[in-house]
Amino acid sequence: MGQRQGSGDGLRQAEAIIVERYPQLLRLAYLVLPPDLDRHTRLLRAHRAVQHSLRAAGRRARQGGDPLAAVRAEVVRRAAGRRRGPFPPWVWGLRMWPTAEGLDEAARGLAGLSPYARAAHVLCRYDGLDEDTAAEVLAEAGAGDPGGEVRAALASGAGPGAAVGPEEGSSGGVGADAGARPDRETILHPADVHTRPTDLLLRRTRIRAAWGVAAVLLLAAGLTRATVAGPDSGPAVAYAGAPAARAVLDPARLVRIPAQAWADTGRVDFTAWPARGARTGDRSLLARALGTWAAPPYGTAVTVAPSASAEPPGHPPQLLFAGDPRPGTAVVVFRDADRVVRYTEQGGRRSLDIARTDDANVTTAASVTLSRDGGTARRLLAPWIATAGVRDLAAPATAARPLTIGPDGTVTTEFPREDADRQGPDADADGGAGGGGCGPRPVLEVASSPRIVEKHAFLLADRGGLLPVHLTYTPPAEGADAPPARQPREATGPAALARWAQEACALDAVDGRAVRAVNLWDFAVTELPETPGRAVWSCTRATHWTGQGDVQIRLRPPAGASLSVARAGSTAACGRFGQHLLATTVWRAPSGRAYQLAAGSREVAEINATGSLHSRTPGRSLTLPAPPATAPPAALTATLRSGAVITALDSRGGGRD
Repeated sequence: MGQRQGSGDGLRQAEAIIVERYPQLLRLAYLVLPPDLDRHTRLLRAHRAVQHSLRAAGRRARQGGDPLAAVRAEVVRRAAGRRRGPFPPWVWGLRMWPTAEGLDEAARGLAGLSPYARAAHVLCRYDGLDEDTAAEVLAEAGAGDPGGEVRAALASGAGPGAAVGPEEGSSGGVGADAGARPDRETILHPADVHTRPTDLLLRRTRIRAAWGVAAVLLLAAGLTRATVAGPDSGPAVAYAGAPAARAVLDPARLVRIPAQAWADTGRVDFTAWPARGARTGDRSLLARALGTWAAPPYGTAVTVAPSASAEPPGHPPQLLFAGDPRPGTAVVVFRDADRVVRYTEQGGRRSLDIARTDDANVTTAASVTLSRDGGTARRLLAPWIATAGVRDLAAPATAARPLTIGPDGTVTTEFPREDADRQGPDADADGGAGGGGCGPRPVLEVASSPRIVEKHAFLLADRGGLLPVHLTYTPPAEGADAPPARQPREATGPAALARWAQEACALDAVDGRAVRAVNLWDFAVTELPETPGRAVWSCTRATHWTGQGDVQIRLRPPAGASLSVARAGSTAACGRFGQHLLATTVWRAPSGRAYQLAAGSREVAEINATGSLHSRTPGRSLTLPAPPATAPPAALTATLRSGAVITALDSRGGGRD
């Protein structure tokens, strides 16, 4: 989490994008806004969404992102989100509406879509983005299912504006029409407007009434101040930001939860954390932290988790911690809705780290990293954590070493050193048993208080983020009497620890800033040809705070290292809504012969091979001599007990019905 480039660079890049592409960005906001607004209000809200996107887009550009994508994402986020501010924007004495014919017709045609699907429609049809790029913009804007929103826009068919081609000369896009494509200057946008005056007589009456009310309020305010002000009254403390935000940034207004609230609530997450640390009463430190959050000074290192918002708080945040976890390091931690924000002062430098906490629970809200130094980290544990220890994930037979929890709820733990980690996305593919070659894998093992749940221990892994990653395990379901779909369970039992020791290297690819939990699911156990013993097929799913997931399929032979079979990103596979799975790979036996192997999850009744192989094999596994290397790869599908058919999981979207 190094220091980013200067704050002015990102703002200047974002400003240049907004000035250069203002009509296109205005059209994006106009068509994303709710269709029930009148044209005048819709146009003014669109202008506000574009102009107010500067600060947040500048921060994202400063962190190395594409400035244009950052601006587009921020415009979409503001137009698709809740309406901000107590009053809508207004223009005195005028009513305005776009001159572009067909723009409102296009807006009505999109009324049946969600705001993010409307954004996908505009990005692909008018701005010329392909589907993947549009999905990336929607993901950055906070869409829960960006791919689904793009597909929804695609499924909406050709509507108003279908003949409008992409501005950049692209030939692709959602619903792109091969017909007429007007020049860039004739593309619909709401930057040119018609105007007319409002009711002139009524406006004159309202002006007189407003002046009268203002005079009365001014007189009343003066009398009140003269009455209550004493000789010791001093000026109010100045806070960063606009006057309207001063109440939000006042340390005295911070939300502070009682110390025992966690034991008497049905919601056990960050909302139940009390304020802890030796400096919770340090008004100066808290004011600096809030001011830096609202307007980071030049040189402040700001790190924002993927899809998280860097916006200042809209209401007084909850204080979780304020103290010195290490000598010379001051840390303040806040919670604001679905975000946790950490402010750090060290050696005259300031930094700000922002993480998402959507739907956090007793496990994913169990710890926050306060600071890291060398190979150790100082962590703040949830108030419901009764005991803590550290264990080596690569050494399952070694018991966890107990840790002392300080009176402020902090512990010091080790975390994997970079020089001990394997490098590269496929480095874990040849890791052997016991983490072969990955080095020690220290993880935090904690247990909840019996006041929350009895005998509940779980593992947390440090993957470089503000919050640790929760590790779980799903054992295989075998036999005719196997229970219906097993749910992930805590990875603290002997079988779970033994399997995680074998797959510990898979954690190298996990981005701790974006991922909340990693589940290791052994979905099939099969025989291998020419080899005694049984092989385990597993799916490791890293679930992001956004809900999307990245999966990796691996095959663990009876002896030797695990083999990487397939990877897929942004998928529901191996999760709650993707419990049906088929995987296949070509495996070489000790004799040198190559075999096509396949295995399916518990509901698979038959596996079929077509193309260079032809086979209908009942059951959950398939073993065939592999086709020649010069032949095209075989296509495999599986029939479920319900009769549905799934394809083999791969990076192209397989594995679904």
